[in-house]
Amino acid sequence: MKKRIKSSLRSYIEVVIIALVIGLALRTFVVQAYKIPTHSMEDCLLAGDFVLVNKFICNFADPKPGDVVVFKYPLNPSKDFIKRCVATEGQIVQIIDKALYVDSKRIGNPHWEKFVDPLIYPEEYSPRDNFGPVQVPFGQIFVLGDNRDNSKDSRYWGFLDTKYIKGKAFLIYWSWETDSSAPKFKFPYITSAIQIFFYHLVNLPEKVRWERIGDLVS
Repeated sequence: MKKRIKSSLRSYIEVVIIALVIGLALRTFVVQAYKIPTHSMEDCLLAGDFVLVNKFICNFADPKPGDVVVFKYPLNPSKDFIKRCVATEGQIVQIIDKALYVDSKRIGNPHWEKFVDPLIYPEEYSPRDNFGPVQVPFGQIFVLGDNRDNSKDSRYWGFLDTKYIKGKAFLIYWSWETDSSAPKFKFPYITSAIQIFFYHLVNLPEKVRWERIGDLVS
């Protein structure tokens, strides 16, 4: 009887360990989940969206224009950013009065660009609305946030080395409308954890953006 119990226990432990190893391997090399914390990628991605990122594809192909990529922020690699690749190595990027040009061709897509500020800044004041022309160096890409007037991207901190890219976003698997008044996880941690749990439980029907769940990132 004792041998049977030990055998069963050992089998359960082995299954758990194997599941953990497989899960870790998938997270490290294949797919990882990320939460969108800011408004810089509206209207493609909203603050509070949760996306799946294909990490496996980066082992075989560099991003192409139009891909939404997650990457380590070059000025602080401990942080992850998400932006859209608009140009790759060798291409020439220029922004004239908010309009994006790549290799002298206007790149306009209503799904890729959003403008909320009617003001147009000269290049001497800010790179936001007038920038370049610059050529993307070898092994790097140029990224922009879709919400062009509210995004810190390659216009401000430069080209993105492909070594920092972690993967390509491809699916919204959950979406929760952000709320600045929502309880925060802080000391005393048990109390705040209970508050957060009941907040999400009570607000579940209202705060979940059901229509976004399952949308492809494009």
